[in-house]
Amino acid sequence: MRSNIDLAHGTINHYKQQDVDELTITMNDQTPKKKRRYGRRKKGPQICHCCGKEFPFCWTCRCGFMMCQDCMYENVWGLSCNGITWQCPDCGGLNGFGNQ
Repeated sequence: MRSNIDLAHGTINHYKQQDVDELTITMNDQTPKKKRRYGRRKKGPQICHCCGKEFPFCWTCRCGFMMCQDCMYENVWGLSCNGITWQCPDCGGLNGFGNQ
């Protein structure tokens, strides 16, 4: 099946309907991208996963694991090998202490 389509740049003649559909999909597929916001802490209670208490500050991994300062001080021997980064015990991701 052949079709005539009038675009902003001119007229396209003698294309198969499948080619026209693919062309239309690629031209109209310009969805706006969301901007990522870095540096914003989640509001709400920060509860330590080790001791279960609520604190105003917890060391937080991207996976959601939280540890208070006292628990981090007790367990830093097993979570950090260089004193600059710590490894999350849940997901294994590396996180910084913010001292570099």
